[in-house]
Amino acid sequence: MDRNIVSRIVRDALAGYPVLPEVPPAPVISPVVAAPPPAHPSGGTPAACRAAVLAGPGKIEIRTFPIREISDDEILIRVEGCGICGTDVHEFRGDPMKLAPLVLGHEGTGEIVRLGKNVTRDNGGKPVRVGDKIVTSVSTCGKCDACLYTPDRLNLCENLRVHGLIPDDDTHLNGYFAEFMIVRADSTFFVVNDLSLDLRMLIEPAAVVVHALERAKRTGLLNFRSRVLVQGCGPIGLLMLAAVRASGVQHIIALDGDESRLDMARRMGAETAINYKHHDGLQGVTGAVRAATRGRGAHFAFQCTGVPAAASNIWKYVQRGGGICEVGFFVDNGPCTINPHQDICAKEISVVGSWVYTVDEYPVAYNFLRRAQGIGLPVESLITHRFPLDRIGEAMEVNVRQEGLKVALVF
Repeated sequence: MDRNIVSRIVRDALAGYPVLPEVPPAPVISPVVAAPPPAHPSGGTPAACRAAVLAGPGKIEIRTFPIREISDDEILIRVEGCGICGTDVHEFRGDPMKLAPLVLGHEGTGEIVRLGKNVTRDNGGKPVRVGDKIVTSVSTCGKCDACLYTPDRLNLCENLRVHGLIPDDDTHLNGYFAEFMIVRADSTFFVVNDLSLDLRMLIEPAAVVVHALERAKRTGLLNFRSRVLVQGCGPIGLLMLAAVRASGVQHIIALDGDESRLDMARRMGAETAINYKHHDGLQGVTGAVRAATRGRGAHFAFQCTGVPAAASNIWKYVQRGGGICEVGFFVDNGPCTINPHQDICAKEISVVGSWVYTVDEYPVAYNFLRRAQGIGLPVESLITHRFPLDRIGEAMEVNVRQEGLKVALVF
C-alpha cells in the first residue's frame, strides 16, 4: 500500500481521539532536581539513572547516579515496579534500622538488560537471558551459626541481606526505588516471565505469608476442619488469609477495624468478618470470635499487625490447645503484655514466630499466587495505588495514612 495512503489513514484515525489535559504530579518530599541521564555510549542503556534515596527520617530525594559496569557475576535490570512495604514506611518515618542513606524497595521486579557472562541459570535452575523478567530473594553469609548449623532455616542468617535494605555504597543502585538496579553476585533470583507485573510485585510479600503458613503447619493444628483467625487485614494479613484459604481451610475469621479491608477479606475467602470497632472492648471482641467458632475460640490465629495491643489481645481469641503465629512485627514497635498463666500455660498454646522467608519459598510463593488465582481469589486487586518515581513522597504518605491496600511504584 502507498505510504502516503497509510499516513493519511493513521492521521484520520487519530483525529477522532480527544486530547486529555495533563495532570500535574504531586510534589515529592525534598526533591533534588536532576537532569535527564545521558545516553549510554552503546545506545542500549543510559550511563546514569534516577533513584529515590532515603536521606534521613521523612526525607526522600530523587538523585541521579551513574550506572557502573557490572561484573561477570552480576545482573543489571530495568526496574518495572515495586510495592511499598510496611518496613519501607517504618524506615521512611524514623529509620529504625539505621540504614540511611539508602535506596529502599524490596518488593520489586524488572527486566534484565545486561547479564554477567557467568550468570546462566536462576536459583530454580531456569536458563537466564537478557529480556527475562526476574524477582530477587535473600542472600546469606554462609558463615554464621544459622548458616552452618541450621541449613534448613537460612532465613535466620545473622547477616541476611535483601535488595532495598542495603546501605548506600559505590554501587548506589541497591534497591528497587530506582530506574535501574544491579543484582549483586551473591543475590538469589528467579525468572518469572509468565506473571503479570502486579503478581510479580506480590511475590515477595507472598513469600512472607508462605513462610508463616509453613511455620504454622509444624504445630499440627491446621487441617481442613480448623477454624482460623487472621488478625489485621492489611496487605500481609489479606495475603495470609488467601494462603490459608488456598491451602484448603474453609472456616476463616478476619478481624480488623476497617470495613473496606474486611470487604476485601471476604473476597479473599473469609467466612466471617469482625470489625472490632463495633464491639465493646476486648471482652466484646472475644465474644464475637467465640460466636464465630461454636463458642470455643479459634484453633489457630495469625497475628498480622504491628500493634502491641493487638499482639496482647490475640491470646484471648484462641481456644485451649490452640496455636498462634506472630507475623506482624518486622520492626520493634514496642512490648506487649500477656498473662503467662492464663494465656499460655493453662491453655497449653503452641506459639511460633515467623521471620522473612527462605530462598526455597519463592517458588512456593509463585505457585501460591497461581493457586489463589485459580480458585478465584482476587490477589492482584491488592494493589490499589500506583505512582511514578517522581511522586514517591506522595506514595509514602498515602501508605502512612493507610489509604487503600498495597501502594506501588510503577515505572
